[in-house]
Amino acid sequence: MQKTMARLIKNKIAKVLTCSISLILGSTALSYAAVIPSNVQLADKQEITRNNFSEPGSLDPHKSESSSEFDILQDFFERLVDTDNEGDIIPALAERWETKDNKTWVFHLRKGVKWSDGTPITAHDVVFSFRRLVTPDTISPYGSYLIQAKIVNAQDVLSGKKKPEELGVKALDNETIEIALDRPKAGFLQMLAHPSMSPVSEKVIKKHGIKWTQPQFFVSNGPFKLSEWIVNEKIVGVRNPHYWDDKNTVINKITHLPLSDYKADFNRYLTGEIDISNGGPSEFLPLIKEKYSDQLHVRPIIGVYYYLFNTQKPPFNDVRVRQALALAVDRNIITDKVLGNGQKPAYDVVAPGTGGIYLKHPEFASWTQEQRIVKAKELLNEAGFNEKNPLKLTLLYNTSDAHKKIAIAASSTWRKNLGVNVILQNQESKTQNVSMTQGDFEVTRYAWNADYNNTTSFLDIFTSGNTNNHMRYQNKEFDKWALKADETNDPADYQQAIDILNKDMPAIPVYYYMRVKLIKPYVGGVEINSLGVIKTKDLYIIKH
Repeated sequence: MQKTMARLIKNKIAKVLTCSISLILGSTALSYAAVIPSNVQLADKQEITRNNFSEPGSLDPHKSESSSEFDILQDFFERLVDTDNEGDIIPALAERWETKDNKTWVFHLRKGVKWSDGTPITAHDVVFSFRRLVTPDTISPYGSYLIQAKIVNAQDVLSGKKKPEELGVKALDNETIEIALDRPKAGFLQMLAHPSMSPVSEKVIKKHGIKWTQPQFFVSNGPFKLSEWIVNEKIVGVRNPHYWDDKNTVINKITHLPLSDYKADFNRYLTGEIDISNGGPSEFLPLIKEKYSDQLHVRPIIGVYYYLFNTQKPPFNDVRVRQALALAVDRNIITDKVLGNGQKPAYDVVAPGTGGIYLKHPEFASWTQEQRIVKAKELLNEAGFNEKNPLKLTLLYNTSDAHKKIAIAASSTWRKNLGVNVILQNQESKTQNVSMTQGDFEVTRYAWNADYNNTTSFLDIFTSGNTNNHMRYQNKEFDKWALKADETNDPADYQQAIDILNKDMPAIPVYYYMRVKLIKPYVGGVEINSLGVIKTKDLYIIKH
């Protein structure tokens, strides 16, 4: 009954959020963290080990950009708001907020909230963090995020035309923050729940500079604090006693491992060294489904796996070359043979159903693979590539057995059907991120898990000037429709924008993501949300 009432309350809140009226949200009606059934007996040792799959490039929320970093940051930091497992907005660091016009928002911090070092968290810390994110000197991968959020002067601050102090975020007092938007923004509250929006301690950063993320200096505001970080070995977090909801956190210690090898991940899961793994290697899938089906958790998430083109580097500045390579990828082989966990072939860069909207796929999605190959050959020939002058390219991917297999499958179809000479190149994730940022690639493996549950989250990274636009793609017509869709949230406007992308093909959609995890049966509280996140603060260890 309590769960039903909570859901009814959240549904009413969601309806209010869509209206341009004053909203005041209290936190007492909603539940947080671990919810333990009355018949469950807890283990004496509340510690858990998760495989994060790769070493994070940074634990600074404003320097991070990948899911491998964000999954860890969820443990250490909390934003003004959060999302529950149904994707609804819930209070977090802010206990309530209000707006009268969906342009000016006022957030009220919880009373007595503290950093992990016991010092108070103030509205001034939040303002400092927003300014730091968009300050050009920060060089944040998410520097343009506040532009997407339509915060006043974000564009001019990031471009250096205005000072960070002119950003439309200010502290009204120690506990109250006002955020001003240029116009109402679809999904604004959802955007605030993203890890890049985590407040950081101004005092600590000014004192320690770039060294502040080292364990001896690290200060956070989430359910855990950093205890140990041994690069390429492990990241350890322990309970943060100063976290406002610590009484409802059960796990005392969380260890994140950076194992990118599925076999090593699976073997250590079998020996009990890992409690939450990444699902095991694809060739072991029949065995896993037979023997460990009760431990296999699979859920579609709003994410897309694709290959990016450097659209400024010849010959990939030729749309015919990009279209040909996109047509020739045999997505069914990749989803059915290489992966085999229920992934679906992707034909555009927006996951179906994102924000409740389903867009029409491009025409070639209904073609046979043979028809796609015929068209791809025509396009390459028109672009001047044939048997006498074969296309040559380097395909970059970040080190992972799965990424390697997918790259081999894609390059094999290009070689076999189009005569393309492909060089495979792998780099560790951090190095690959640098290569993409600097434009030092031709075609590279990439993926985008939506930052928030709205189609705009997928489209924004293709807009001109976006800091995640590694493709260097520019199309003013696309920018126009993407902006309009963001204002209207109209499926017809989103369709106009995606149709342009499907024609220009700055990226090759390969498949829509499924979050696959092997989780020990003694781990309770497991929920994979639509963004693919499992929050450690929701978990507990059952006596076994």
